Amino acid sequence: MSTEKPVVGSGKHRYAVHEDWARPPEGCEMMAASVTVDAQDRVYCFNRGKEHPVIVFDRDGNTLSSWGVGLFAFPHTIRASKDGNLWLVDRDHAQMMLFTLSGQLLRTIGTRGLRSDTGVASDDFRSEAFRNVTHGGGPFNLPTDIDVAPSGEMFITDGYGNARVHKFAADGTHLFSWGEPGTAPGEFNLPHAVWIDRKGRLLIADRENDRIQVFDQRGKLLHVWPTKLIGPAVIYVDADDIVYIVEHNSGLVSVLTLDGERLAQWGDPSFRSCHGIWGDSHGDLYVVRAGPWGRRRRVVKHVRVR
Repeated sequence: MSTEKPVVGSGKHRYAVHEDWARPPEGCEMMAASVTVDAQDRVYCFNRGKEHPVIVFDRDGNTLSSWGVGLFAFPHTIRASKDGNLWLVDRDHAQMMLFTLSGQLLRTIGTRGLRSDTGVASDDFRSEAFRNVTHGGGPFNLPTDIDVAPSGEMFITDGYGNARVHKFAADGTHLFSWGEPGTAPGEFNLPHAVWIDRKGRLLIADRENDRIQVFDQRGKLLHVWPTKLIGPAVIYVDADDIVYIVEHNSGLVSVLTLDGERLAQWGDPSFRSCHGIWGDSHGDLYVVRAGPWGRRRRVVKHVRVR
């Protein structure tokens, strides 16, 4: 039987796809929500399965450890921080939590269970709750992502029950917020991810408006990328300023420049609900996506073809 892996992408951005790369703990229920990679190329999966919320893999997909049992209500985002720790976003607890790589809690942003007034019912935890947002509110109402500037200031997208980006000081003080529900430039319809680029700009995945909006750190709109994306969910920018975006509502992965010009794209509608992407020091990618015919979300490795 052939062991040759399918190759996706084009030009300089071609990858061999390793579908069954991850070998989770025995009996583990895999419902991956997000993925990130640390400086040693260990891969961290934020998993919605109850027994192994955070699973740590090596580059070959072997499980190294797991932690986090009982800590999370609805895992949404995990991302390696520049100081060697991990930020995790629990959507339904409305909290952003900073952990060590081994799972020691260092700090928390947000009060568990506290939801701001946005027109969304306090008992509505549906992924469709964003459709009922009538006005922007304060922190938080089902938040989605966090990134930290070199200054230590934090920017948090608040999307499923809100339509805003919140800025926090390094000490955790809320400074200000911006955004209202809508489709006009500067408005949001499920702000789902944030990435601070090398220029200090905020790239915001405005998921249900099918676009990336670019802001400065004062909340001023700078650009709306011209390239249409079908439900952009997660943004990862590598050391060469190449942007990788998973498109939740199409099952596609797009590779773009920092000006939003598309360089490559691959995927399939059967992979709809892609929800995570990150790269390692070798240029390989780890993508959270559903499998064909409704298989549960898992982490699929894409090995760079050189």
